[in-house]
Amino acid sequence: MPEPLLFLPHRIPFPPNKGDKIRSFHLLQYLSDRYTVHLGTFVDDKADWPYADSVKKLCGECCLIPMNTRTSRLRSLTGLLTGEALTLPYYRNATLQSWVNTVIQKYSIEKIVVFSSSMAQYVEHHPHARRIMDFVDVDSDKWTQYAQSKRWPFNQIYRREGRLLLKYERHVAQDFDASFFVSAQEAALFELLAPESKDRVHWFSNGVDAEYFSPLGTYPNPYPPDQQVLVFTGAMDYWPNIDAVTWFAQEVFPQIQAKAPQVSFYIVGSNPAKSVLQLGQIPGVHVTGRVKDVRPYLAHAQLAVAPLRIARGIQNKVLEALAMAKIVMATPQAMEGLVAGFGAGCMTGSTPAEFVEFIIPQVCSGPQTNPSGREWVLQHYDWTQNLLKMELQLSPDPMRRSGS
Repeated sequence: MPEPLLFLPHRIPFPPNKGDKIRSFHLLQYLSDRYTVHLGTFVDDKADWPYADSVKKLCGECCLIPMNTRTSRLRSLTGLLTGEALTLPYYRNATLQSWVNTVIQKYSIEKIVVFSSSMAQYVEHHPHARRIMDFVDVDSDKWTQYAQSKRWPFNQIYRREGRLLLKYERHVAQDFDASFFVSAQEAALFELLAPESKDRVHWFSNGVDAEYFSPLGTYPNPYPPDQQVLVFTGAMDYWPNIDAVTWFAQEVFPQIQAKAPQVSFYIVGSNPAKSVLQLGQIPGVHVTGRVKDVRPYLAHAQLAVAPLRIARGIQNKVLEALAMAKIVMATPQAMEGLVAGFGAGCMTGSTPAEFVEFIIPQVCSGPQTNPSGREWVLQHYDWTQNLLKMELQLSPDPMRRSGS
């Protein structure tokens, strides 16, 4: 029987339809091929419950805790009294803690992988095991970025969260055997913020299922005939995505449509916030909500846009669009974590004028593909190759633990 391993992501890693779930799903899939994985996590979206059996098939024991986000928000406020980051009580659950303690003892678990700093609290008192932390991004820095764009009192709350969460991240990195991030840039940032843990910091990049995201597939056209489409994909209850599409729809798109009236902007993603739904009132802007398959929306779009102004790590939306051989226009923030060499089919810009200057010639020249973008993805973003770094840190052999 394979060696037991405990895996604790902060939300159910299926379906892999948003950034963190894509990474946690592929990590679970990789681990389940090598270990008997016992998984404990939360389900924070009712639409994810039908996929519970798909997750259980990959696991030994599985503990799925329903999360009421309203209750969790109220519980997080206790952090104001205890002096801890609000993220920690948000994800604190006595039932899950009891399950973790029982499973570790029952199976004599000696290897633990934690996904997201908020879940580290469940195994802080199990130092006998080899504990690996996948921070993914420097979340504390994300809160600090949020503070810069929010008004009082939220800017103060977010600034506090950034400061206290960094304190906890540093504690976890020093306590655990190894910590991973999604890119060399994220790892380097954390090394600056937590120099005491520099020797334990590593990174492995996200990947793309290039067979699934293939331009060779046959996809029904979800758009009206003769419509030239700019598409943005992503979870639309996530603040950086909300900020991105709001800026693009209000500041950039009207300038594009003034020069090319046939162009439409589609916002494709689950759980659109009220402010996102209101963007649909802008002529030419369409908000789809959750879709069963994002590939048709990418396949039949003229190009993909990723106008994120607040970003950390690697944007899967960019990788998926490039894997589909689409031309991409993005901000430098959206491209920050990617390796160099993504080619002429992927352009960056920070201002509305730069977006308009690149996009107008693209939409006026008819359908185009970006085969060099797909080749670049195939070369650098293979899940199996990238996840080998995690396996090296799980190994008890000290000769296999060095390097990033």
